[in-house]
Order: sequence, then structure tokens, then C-alpha cells
Amino acid sequence: MSTIRLVLGMVAAENLHLEQLDVKTAFLHGDLEEDLYMIHPEGFIVQGQENLVCKLRRSLYGLKQAPRQWYNKFDSFMHRIGFKRCEADHCCYFAMKDLGAAKQILGMRIIRDKTNGTLKLSQSEFVKKVLNRFNINEAKPVSTPLGSHFKLSKEQSPKTEEEMDHMSKVPYASAISSLMYVMVCTRSDIAHAVGVVSKFMNRPGKQHWETVKWILRYLKGSLDTYICFTGGTTISWASNLQKIVTLSTTEAEYVAATEVGK
Repeated sequence: MSTIRLVLGMVAAENLHLEQLDVKTAFLHGDLEEDLYMIHPEGFIVQGQENLVCKLRRSLYGLKQAPRQWYNKFDSFMHRIGFKRCEADHCCYFAMKDLGAAKQILGMRIIRDKTNGTLKLSQSEFVKKVLNRFNINEAKPVSTPLGSHFKLSKEQSPKTEEEMDHMSKVPYASAISSLMYVMVCTRSDIAHAVGVVSKFMNRPGKQHWETVKWILRYLKGSLDTYICFTGGTTISWASNLQKIVTLSTTEAEYVAATEVGK
């Protein structure tokens, strides 16, 4: 996601033309470096050759090396036509389908204003689908991503079989996954809140689920939030617990700055 935001930020800053392409069955174009064999696909077995296997000539979806081999093929092509790979991010640079001016990518809507030199990313449609999936579309919105009255701990996890059975029917993990995707793509404001509720993925309790619904209600009240890209835009963010115990806020900020520098 950081690479995508970096490219979009450059487009907005330099007022460049923005197009998008779709690589058809990309992983099938990778060249294999090893000898790999597979059993006959269903319906392709020839009588008398039941004990023979097929030798792969190209990569296939499902192979652990398929992403790497496709990347090698793509990297070779980009170098051949004169592109230079970014040293800090090797993903920043066959039939391809021209999709025209970029309007949407990975569930994010791209809103371009070339006159004012701005580019906006919005996930309002995706968030609406998430709210509808978890029955929050009629709930009352809230103004903060995490209410101060929530004091979450492992002690609030289910203790009886009845509580465990009830929580097993709650789509906690699915809701967290949706929130994480929104947070990673466009909503840095919910990073801390999502990090808090993610700690209880193994054994979520009723209070943990209420907190997740609170975050969803916050998104409901801020559907039209977006990231605006200009020259000095934010392309990456994180909200994590520091691995060491700091003795002051200044030291904590130095530790955070060091992590950013990495």
C-alpha cells in the first residue's frame, strides 16, 4: 500500500498523467528455475499412461515460487524497456488490458483534480458494504475511534461454555480483517483503535465486540473521509507498541523516529 500511495503522491505533486493496467494471469508467465512435476489434471489421463506425471514448463498459481518468478519476469521486462528500479522499494517501477484513466484500485476510489494539483483516495463505498455486513448501517454514529470508557483486558474473555458458544457465533475476526484493510489503505485515524481490539483475536469477549462495533460506528459517522495527495502527502503510517520500556516521552519519540528511519 505504501508503494501505491507513493506513486499517487508523485502523480499529484508533478501533475502527471495516471493510467492503470491489468496483467492477465500474471503468475502463469513466470519461468521456472527448478524441475517440477505434477499429476495429470482430471480428464487428461491417457490410457496406459496412468503412472506418468507432467513436467511443468511454466509457473502455476499455487506454487510457492510463483510470485517470485512472476516478479523476476516483470523486473526483467521493466529493465529491458529502460526503467530503473527504486532501491528502497523493489516493487516501485502479458497481455495487458488498458483500463484508461485510473479511477479505482484495491477498493479505493481515486478522485483527481488536475487543475488544483490534488488527488484523493476514498473508501466510502467499501466502508458502506462493511457496515451493512455487520448490521451497523442503522446504528448511531460516534465521534471518536475509541471511547475512553472502554477498559479492555484478557479478563473480559469468555470463561464459561455458554459465553464461549455465544462468542463463537460473533464474526469478530472478519470484522477485524475489514477494519485492518480500511486502516492500512486510507484511515490512519483508526490505527490505534484497531491495534487495541486486535489483541483479543484468540478469545474475544462481549466487551471486545462492543468496542469493535464502536469503531464501525465511528466509520459510519466519517464515511466521506479521504486522503488528499499533494507534494507533502502521507504515504505510510503505523501504530505499534514499542519493544523497549522508555523513561520519558522524549525517549519514546526518539525510538519512534528511529523506527521510521528504518
